[in-house]
Amino acid sequence: MKFSMIFEAQMADPSPAQERQVLHDCVEQAVHAEEMGFDRVWAVEHHSLTQYAHMSASEIFLTWVAARTLRIRIGHGVVTMPFGYQHPVRVAERAAMLDVLSGGRVDIGAGRGATAQEMSMFGVRPEDTYPQMEEALRIFSAAWREERFEWHGTLDIGPGAVLPRPVQEPHPPLFMACSKHDTLQLAAELGIGALVMGFAGADDVRTMRKVYDDARAAPTGERFVSDRPNDHLAALCPTVVLDDAELALRLGTRGQRFFAESIAHWYGNAPAPTAYAEDEDHVAAMKKDRDELVARLHESNIPARPVDTGTFNAEHAYGDAARAVDYVRQLAEIGVDEVMCLIQMGTVPQEACMETIRQWGEHVIPQFRAPGA
Repeated sequence: MKFSMIFEAQMADPSPAQERQVLHDCVEQAVHAEEMGFDRVWAVEHHSLTQYAHMSASEIFLTWVAARTLRIRIGHGVVTMPFGYQHPVRVAERAAMLDVLSGGRVDIGAGRGATAQEMSMFGVRPEDTYPQMEEALRIFSAAWREERFEWHGTLDIGPGAVLPRPVQEPHPPLFMACSKHDTLQLAAELGIGALVMGFAGADDVRTMRKVYDDARAAPTGERFVSDRPNDHLAALCPTVVLDDAELALRLGTRGQRFFAESIAHWYGNAPAPTAYAEDEDHVAAMKKDRDELVARLHESNIPARPVDTGTFNAEHAYGDAARAVDYVRQLAEIGVDEVMCLIQMGTVPQEACMETIRQWGEHVIPQFRAPGA
């Protein structure tokens, strides 16, 4: 079992001063994660999604983290791949440079950047996002292994050399962000790892694991983007862990409500998120919101799916260390390869984030390490 953290750089107050503080706070959390035995940090890439994600240049963030650490892996979770966001050769060059400077610690995840806000800023068409993401992955696989590279598809590239060459051969491990069954199936068909996002909880992760495994068992490999396939599955684990379990639950569920409202705002045109008071009963509030959504869907004869209702599920690793251990055991039994901790949610204070990292490092992660590891 591997353990990682993922950073969105969220904030309830998106003032320039708070933005600068949060970005530096994320770096401190990543450095502390290495000290506490985490295996990897992931950083998203989003653009213009105020409050939800101020991590617009994750390659800079990850380089800064790499320079302050020695061991922990550095993951793009994910790079926006459609060509309007950035040319695939530039992504390959930047990733290889970071792989060299970090000593071969880089992982690359692919994403579509599919909010209307982001696509409109970069002139990306929704119908291009999936095919261009797949083509970019194929370009990486070829560019990183050939001394002189050319490509003739939607893009005409080369001939030329993509420099520097990455340390990891033939290339850094490839992943894809997956929140739906069809993206999991696509990741399996392309032979790349899955970063399973979402708040739906362990039961949904179990279903997602089966979808991925079934899809992996079916293909012949003819659609693989590389001859070095990756079958690693990481699952999101929202968490706040403190000695005071009740406080951890309040802070965690408050942060999740902020996260859920941010998603609804940028992906569904809902109102902008609010910070809420810390002492509210956030579990009850999310249950009420979920029940109202299920009722509306029922009235329209639409099934209530985890992808629709998951953000209102509070059954995560919020509480004391024992609660987190129990939750990780559920994920381990499902067959998750990596627990991807989401700690930095927009209303969770820095001291709670740092204490959560310490609690995981001292009390949770050691429970799942092999003797002598």
